[in-house]
Amino acid sequence: MPITSLLEQNNKLYPEDVALVELNPAINDDRRITWREFNLVEAAPVGPYRREITWRVFNEKANRFANLLLERGIKKGDKVGILLMNCLEWLPIYFGVLKTGALAVPLNFRYTSDEIEYCVNLAECDVLVFGQEFIGRVEEIADRISQNRLLFFYGDACPRFAEDYTKLTVNCPSRDPRILITDEDDAAIYFSSGTTGFPKAILHNHESLMHAAKCEQKHHGQTRKDVFLCIPPLYHTGAKMHWFGSLISGSRAVLLKGTKPKEILDAVSRERCTIVWLLVPWAQDILDALDRGDLRLSDYNLKQWRLMHIGAQPVPKSLIRHWKDYFPNHQYDTNYGLSESIGPGCVHLGVENIGKVGAIGKAGFGWECKIVDEQHREITEPETVGELAVKGPGVMTCYYNDPKATEEVLDADGWLYTGDMAKKDADGFYFLVDRKKDVIISGGENIYPVQIEDFLHGYEPIKDVAVIGLADKRLGEKTAAIIEIKPGFSCTKDDVEEYCMKLPKYKRPREIIFAGVPRNPTGKIEKPRLRKEYGVTDLVAAENQIE
Repeated sequence: MPITSLLEQNNKLYPEDVALVELNPAINDDRRITWREFNLVEAAPVGPYRREITWRVFNEKANRFANLLLERGIKKGDKVGILLMNCLEWLPIYFGVLKTGALAVPLNFRYTSDEIEYCVNLAECDVLVFGQEFIGRVEEIADRISQNRLLFFYGDACPRFAEDYTKLTVNCPSRDPRILITDEDDAAIYFSSGTTGFPKAILHNHESLMHAAKCEQKHHGQTRKDVFLCIPPLYHTGAKMHWFGSLISGSRAVLLKGTKPKEILDAVSRERCTIVWLLVPWAQDILDALDRGDLRLSDYNLKQWRLMHIGAQPVPKSLIRHWKDYFPNHQYDTNYGLSESIGPGCVHLGVENIGKVGAIGKAGFGWECKIVDEQHREITEPETVGELAVKGPGVMTCYYNDPKATEEVLDADGWLYTGDMAKKDADGFYFLVDRKKDVIISGGENIYPVQIEDFLHGYEPIKDVAVIGLADKRLGEKTAAIIEIKPGFSCTKDDVEEYCMKLPKYKRPREIIFAGVPRNPTGKIEKPRLRKEYGVTDLVAAENQIE
């Protein structure tokens, strides 16, 4: 059953129920904005700019765009790029593409002009839909990319080199185009995050997307009473596949265009959100704001908030312990996944296993996992580090147009070799150790940065930390810790070194750098950027006290 069938089902069962809400705290507005097909309806004041659509309108919008694409000659198997910030139109556009049998190709909103051009060419996109924020970047390459593809613009003041999506779709039929789509049909191309190199195009079929929806609901038990707060970008599999839990249950989701602690708690309180997926930096920011007294929980209605879960990166145990100090009744969960395994869920902790915080969990619903050595032989001994491999209905079809790269990570039996180093304990729980490419070899010892990062996160003044390897004439590589200090705290190099005395000597950072820790929109540390920034010259660790 294709993923589009869930949207059509919700349209039939709950046509006038709200499907999506968009909140933009950056725009102050004293109106409640309810989006309908041809007009805006004003109601009671609610604060930030707010729009919403029902399942009926969602489905109609998807149908209108599907029919526009079909009118323009787009057919089954063609590709449509989507370059938009999170907004109310994002998901209807995505599903409009799928309803034609074409492939949706979401693009990272941080891409430069050259990266946009590279990705639309690699995926062989026939159409590009882009938003207001990208006019300048697309204009730079418009002459080159518009020769063989359609350019649709969503927003105000359509530029001369594109066509106006809103004006075109408003006159298109709202009926379902009824294109036959099967589980085996290609559905979407996602791009790898680029934290380990230039993005690869990851091809998934409809079975893969549908399994992501089933997996999410199985893990988190979404019902129609739930309200999911979605903050991360929808171009990423993480946000999209967590939202699929709302899709399969017919429940409401809130797209929040803001990440500040007050904005998040305001949204949870106003919209009565029950499930919130946070990245580690956002969760830490909320805790810091509560610790400083900048926010008070008593100012918000949060009793309905039942689940906080985190993914996309290793989660410090100290963060979850501190979170439970403020939110003792919260269920907590973490999910591991990668775009090649249709995002989160192939490994899953489970809300019942909070005693195993620090682990990424066990094989998720419908998934198999194992630890393998360099020859891809399974390692059965507990606590032995090897590469994590996963297998299940959500594994990608291939890297699009890249058979060599596909062969390197996907074997004939369907096992996907993740490139992540992990171990399994005696109870069968998997623990992420590090990215295979991030392992530091210093004096013949394998050092896993995530272990050191997790340790340093336990030091109260530290807000964020990244550990990388730098070239060393004697050792081959040496460890360097880039440390970001919490506002209002003080910390020196000597303080950090004293705290690190609890580590084995070979794991202690040999360089300490006080600086910001860059993360991409999905929360992953941008280690290639750090290695480039700090690895080209000798470093002198900051000696001065950082306030």
